[in-house]
Order: sequence, then C-alpha cells, then structure tokens
Amino acid sequence: MKQFDVLVAGEINPDLILIGDVLPEFGQVEKLVDSAKLTIGSSSVIFACGAARLGLKVGFIGVVGDDLFGQFMLKSMQQRNIDISNVIVNQEQSTGFSVILNRGTDRAILTFVGAIDALSPKQLTDELLSKARHLHIASYFLQNKLRLGILDIFQRARIRGISTSLDVNWDPAGKWAGVHKVLEVTNVFLPNDREGQLLTGKKTPERVVEKLTSSVETVAMKMGADGAIARRGNQVYRVPALKVDVVDTIGAGDTFDAGFIYGYLRGWSLNRSLELAVVCGSLSTQVSGGTIGQPTLKEALKVIRKLDETI
Repeated sequence: MKQFDVLVAGEINPDLILIGDVLPEFGQVEKLVDSAKLTIGSSSVIFACGAARLGLKVGFIGVVGDDLFGQFMLKSMQQRNIDISNVIVNQEQSTGFSVILNRGTDRAILTFVGAIDALSPKQLTDELLSKARHLHIASYFLQNKLRLGILDIFQRARIRGISTSLDVNWDPAGKWAGVHKVLEVTNVFLPNDREGQLLTGKKTPERVVEKLTSSVETVAMKMGADGAIARRGNQVYRVPALKVDVVDTIGAGDTFDAGFIYGYLRGWSLNRSLELAVVCGSLSTQVSGGTIGQPTLKEALKVIRKLDETI
C-alpha cells in the first residue's frame, strides 16, 4: 500500500476573485465590482482538492512564503484532507497570488509569481516519489525551475511503476517548448482544446487527440461548453457538458482532471472516466471559486446515473 494515491508537485497560491461586468481602466479611474473573495487558487492545488474530495489520498509538494497568503493556503489544504507534510515554507519567498476579474464565463487574470516557480526538481526525491501510485504536475509553464527537470522526474517515476499526468495550462511566452519530449514519458495528458490545437497544429478535436496519442498513452481534452473528448489507442469518446447555471469557470478544468484521474486510477473504462471528469468539471462551475463546487464521488455518480437513465 502506498501512502498517497496521488502526489501533486506544483504551485501554491490563492486567488482574489473580483466579480462584476466591468473593464479596468487606467487614468486613476475607479470602478465597482459586485463581489470579492479570497479563495484557494492554483491549478495544482485545485486539482488536489478535487481529487481528495472524490476520496483519493493526496499528498502535495510545493513552496510557499511564511506569510498570510501561505498560511491561508496551507490551512485550507489541510481542511480538505491534503497531506502538506512535504510542503516547503521558505522565509525568503513571498507566496504568489492571482487577481481574477470574472465576468460570467470569461475572466482576466493578473498573477504575481512569488514562490509559484520556486519548487526545484531535486526537492522531488526518489523517496518521496516512491510513496505515491501516481504523480500529477500542472502549470508546466509557470513552474520555471521544476519544468527543467520534469522529463527526468517522469522517467524516474516510470522506472518505479508510478503513473503520471500532465496539464500544461497556458504558456504566457507563447512558445510551447519542451512539452512533446515530456509527453513521451507521460501516461495521461489533460490539455484544453486551444492548448491541444497549438501543440499539434491540428484544428478538429479528433485530429488533435489523434496526433497527441502518437506520443502519450491517454489524452482527455477539455472543450468548455462542448464537453470533452478522450482517446487511448483506437478508442475515442466524446461526452457533452452538463447543462448547468454557470457562476464562474475558475478551476473547472482542474476539477475535470481530478475526475478523470480518479477513474484512471480505479481502472475504469475510458468512457466512464471521461463522464466522471465532465460531471465534476461542470458541477464545479455552479459556485464562485475553484473548489467550493467540487463534488464528492457520491454526488458525481448520482448525476451520472441520471444521465444513464435518459439515454
């Protein structure tokens, strides 16, 4: 028995979410928003929360500063049953954070990197890897130090029989460099449709996942309101998004990832894993913030059973 079903190596930062139908304007123009809240942020932590919510044993390694934002994140992660014993508190760092202006299904994001990119490959030791069944890494392009060693880390995981998953998220530099090499030693790749198009040069979802599975075992690609598509070998499935009242989409992709990895680790079929992923991602959009709307396994399966009854 392993200590963790999933070990997440990633960034730790809160989100300050501002909600309102406004556009920021320079020239000392003050505009009012409808609401504001400080919530759990970062792709990696939101994924970890979603996986723990579904019942997986989740460990986390990352770096925070010894400050209010870091304390907020660590307390919040503990409350959601994430093992933070391997998180590094660095007194010389400031915890990163994002300010998000949310307008329905669209948002603008300003991020202060801080300790987001402070995790280094050497801190992900073989001893720590060996405690997990699965390793997940997200925010590939924000984790500047870790990114340089992800290829080696995934190779070390593979040698030890540990499966891996990757969600690159957006590349602020627009170069998308290094991903294809990492995919060659990745079990599950979890892009969205725009990322998949940019990485492959293909236009249709079917062609994108076909191209990606020439490198990686399994691809599950998020397509927003169009649901998702997954491919493994010659198996290809599409699942539509749920019809829900969307409050915001923050963290929906990370919650989708958590659902898919739950199914993957439980040995579910590709189609069933994709259904769980879509249900988890869709349900999470009904509440503001990335984690509050994440479902339990029981809640997600109840929705899936209802969907099965309508087919």
